[in-house]
Amino acid sequence: MARTKRDRRSYSAGEWGRNRVRVFADPKTGLYQIEWRENGRRLTRSLKHRDWTRAKRQADEAAAGLAIYEPNGKAEPEPEPLTLGKLFDIYGEEVTPTKAEGTQQGDRTAIWMFLKFFGRDRDPSTLSQRDWDRFIRERRAGRIGYSGRPVSNRTIACDLTFLMAVLNWAARSRDEDGNLLLDSNPLKGLRKPREKNPTRVVLTEQEYEALLKVSRKVDWRFHVALVLAHETGHRIGAIRKLKWSDIDFEGGEVRWRAKHEKTGYEHVTPVTDEALAALKEARAMGVGTGDGPVLPAPTDASRCVGRSLPSFWWQRAQTLAALEPKPGRGWHSLRRKFASDLMDQPLKVLCELGGWKTAKTVLQCYQRTAPDSYLFVPVLLMGFVEPVLAV
Repeated sequence: MARTKRDRRSYSAGEWGRNRVRVFADPKTGLYQIEWRENGRRLTRSLKHRDWTRAKRQADEAAAGLAIYEPNGKAEPEPEPLTLGKLFDIYGEEVTPTKAEGTQQGDRTAIWMFLKFFGRDRDPSTLSQRDWDRFIRERRAGRIGYSGRPVSNRTIACDLTFLMAVLNWAARSRDEDGNLLLDSNPLKGLRKPREKNPTRVVLTEQEYEALLKVSRKVDWRFHVALVLAHETGHRIGAIRKLKWSDIDFEGGEVRWRAKHEKTGYEHVTPVTDEALAALKEARAMGVGTGDGPVLPAPTDASRCVGRSLPSFWWQRAQTLAALEPKPGRGWHSLRRKFASDLMDQPLKVLCELGGWKTAKTVLQCYQRTAPDSYLFVPVLLMGFVEPVLAV
């Protein structure tokens, strides 16, 4: 089969940095394309024909039309180029408000950090591997960020995930004239650092009982939150946002709203007798009807408990229970306990109960096998005795 020879011709007209225009053939279609720069961005349009002479003539005409004339010695003002500060401002005004309250605060913190590190006037299209590596080094050493302390690879990866999201969004979004904010993501394909041995603590039954014993001494809200986290396996962020309209006492169910779930997945789950008892206790302590919060803020009963108070409660309970502080033991360790306690359930059922989107997440990040769940049975295989996992 004969092959069609590609047209590799290219023709340029105009002056560099002023009105440079280039025409060339599209390698796939053979149609001629015209390319020029506008406000620092490279733009390309199809001429929709294969006439080389006509394409060169159009390049000359375009270059003449793009020439900057200066009547009376004054040039026409050029549009302001896109800077990193302007890009983050647009993203913060259009995208961040659509996210959950906690995520919005995270966006604002990340924007402040990146602008301080790269500078507001930095051209986002000039970001490169060197900037990527430099950020990782400085962030890991604690020379960037509010805390001023070294951070883990997981934290750095979260920061860079946000930066990539902004750049990807800019590469898909257009300005008022129909031009892309960025031609492409300049950091596309770069690898984020990974935590080799992430700390994923599972709260033990003994630790839970110790916390439960002192929970009412901390705050009745802490007791209710602790029981709900243990019995439903949901995040504390979703628990503290529960409203009484989400609770069905007769049916024994709780509705988890999509806007309060990290996965954006709205679902309804049955609750245990222990969880219902805790909810009834909460109802007796407050209004307990309508669209009021299950866990009202101490200073304003019409609002849900804030983000910081549950963490304070947890630390206070650990002290009262005489539990030695352990890195990673917090509200999320209850979610891991829930997934591990229900290992005998089908993964699909477990995902529905805990609000997980995929079974892979449960297996990789949440379930932990207890030592006594292994049954060591001698198996003769190539002269070796190996342990076999009990099914």
